Amino acid sequence: MTAPGSSQLRHRIQARSATWLLALALAIGMAISPAGADAAKSDRQEARKAALAHLESRDAEERMEGCTALAEVGRPSDLQPLQVHLEDEDERVRAVAEAAIWAIWSRSGDPEVDSLFQRGMAMMRDGQLESAIEVFTQVITRKPDFTEAWNKRATLYFLLGDDELSLKDCDEVLKRNPQHFGVLAGYGQIYLRKGDLQRALEYFERALAINPNMPGVEASIESLREILVKRSRRYI
Repeated sequence: MTAPGSSQLRHRIQARSATWLLALALAIGMAISPAGADAAKSDRQEARKAALAHLESRDAEERMEGCTALAEVGRPSDLQPLQVHLEDEDERVRAVAEAAIWAIWSRSGDPEVDSLFQRGMAMMRDGQLESAIEVFTQVITRKPDFTEAWNKRATLYFLLGDDELSLKDCDEVLKRNPQHFGVLAGYGQIYLRKGDLQRALEYFERALAINPNMPGVEASIESLREILVKRSRRYI
């Protein structure tokens, strides 16, 4: 349900995106006038086009730069090409592509809603789980189509042990984003805790089919398969 946090990965992405961020900073600086706002929008569009072009490069470094830039300026329509690179031949590209997907998922397109969402994220990190739920509920009320707010609230309910409420929010996520490998893995965790091993296995397999870079999910699949095979032998 939640992004696999890694401070090293964040530092690597930040380092790779220095050029792109400089361009964006200049664009934001010009946004004090209508002409500046238009220029900022144009710069973001150009940065996005360049990033998508980099994704097609044979050079892994360029593909990494493309993924990194899309983490900053990407749109939901860019998720599909990023998803392709979850199976990139280069491990670094796969990692940055996944981080970019999470970054795009975490933007609603509304600055005020995004600010509220980030406040909820900060509360999650600080362990203020109940307060974070209240904030994500406000986000959902204001922008119910913002899928990631549902996902984060599902995560919080799971952490607080309320599997039924977590499942309801997971359903809302999947209705809006069937390719959300995080929530599919979340279903697996919930059903594993509920003791429904077959169902947990099915969701873990669905998650890994979309994003093969989830070692924890892969390990869970192997363990569950072994357990289910042993169980079946008892009844033969």
